[in-house]
Amino acid sequence: MSTYRDLTQRASARGTVLRTVGPRERRSHLSAPRVPTVGIDIGGTKVMAGVVDADGNILEKVRTETPDKSKSPKVVEDTIVELVLDLSDRHDVHAVGIGAAGWVDADRARVLFAPHLAWRNEPLRDALQDRLAVPVMVDNDANTAAWAEWRFGAGRGEDHLVMITLGTGIGGAILEDGRVKRGKYGVAGEFGHMQVVPGGHRCPCGNRGCWEQYSSGNALVREARELAAADSPVAYGIIERVKGNVPDITGPLITELAREGDAMCVELLEDIGQWLGVGIANLAAALDPSCFVIGGGVSAADDLLIGPARDAFRRHLTGRGYRPEARIARAQLGPEAGMVGAADLARLVARRFRRANRRRVERYERYGRYAQVLRGGTPDRAPRTTQDPDPQS
Repeated sequence: MSTYRDLTQRASARGTVLRTVGPRERRSHLSAPRVPTVGIDIGGTKVMAGVVDADGNILEKVRTETPDKSKSPKVVEDTIVELVLDLSDRHDVHAVGIGAAGWVDADRARVLFAPHLAWRNEPLRDALQDRLAVPVMVDNDANTAAWAEWRFGAGRGEDHLVMITLGTGIGGAILEDGRVKRGKYGVAGEFGHMQVVPGGHRCPCGNRGCWEQYSSGNALVREARELAAADSPVAYGIIERVKGNVPDITGPLITELAREGDAMCVELLEDIGQWLGVGIANLAAALDPSCFVIGGGVSAADDLLIGPARDAFRRHLTGRGYRPEARIARAQLGPEAGMVGAADLARLVARRFRRANRRRVERYERYGRYAQVLRGGTPDRAPRTTQDPDPQS
């Protein structure tokens, strides 16, 4: 017969007790166990992991480069396991949350597709759970960032929130009544691939005119490099800064020069912001949220970007002047938002896992007492009768 130790160890390694917790998120996060969990943010260039407490504070953070995408999925899994085990040496970790840059299925078990990694229908949750022996939650990185901003950042107190992440492309997430809306198949929030210019710039997704081709880090850098390559007189400042080496032009450099007053860089950020406002107006027509939170690396431009976005939003909003306008705010948690949100969502999984594990232990204890009675012994306390209701059933 299995021992008590065997049962508890087996329970902690099994992933089958975990199910999506989406329908219970809003009421569960308040009663989730206040234990430290690990959040992991996986991007195209880096893997960042941190231990996060129940108030969203980062207790410790480590990071490493993302293994090359040509390598097998197991190489990335090995990197994640190494980071978690490193943090576990110094912290009592109860669950792990993963925010992945890719499509994650509705059960938050598989990464269906990741553009920067060799993950295609990859059973990431179960693979990591078997190796780490703690509950693991997998979600899209924009969903985890939005959750963090709703819990601890710019979206606190909002019932209907849309987050837009401006980086290399555009990602996004929807929270309604404190629940992440993932869609039927788990891939909601791919706002960057809404078509805003028919027949426009070609997008890596294969279509033309996608929103992210006009309002993203890639769009910003593309426009600046085109002007510099053409030796435009408006680009003399940035050409001088990179000493004529056009490939050295980056988004952060454009933002830096815009803050210094470079007219071309200011204008480019205004253009990106105006397209951002057009897309937000479209989303407002479809979703009618109370707040838009703008995150991602490009949002570091702050009012140089968000000011023009607010102006364009007001000009293009359907029914403008006759309806309430959603608030547009810059994200507060910075690049750690995805990591913090993943850790906090993992805490909900830990709560359900601990409850399931406790029920197994209680069943085993009752079974042991009944077995003792059948052998003619005296149990430590009277067993529950068949008429007694089981409060955990």
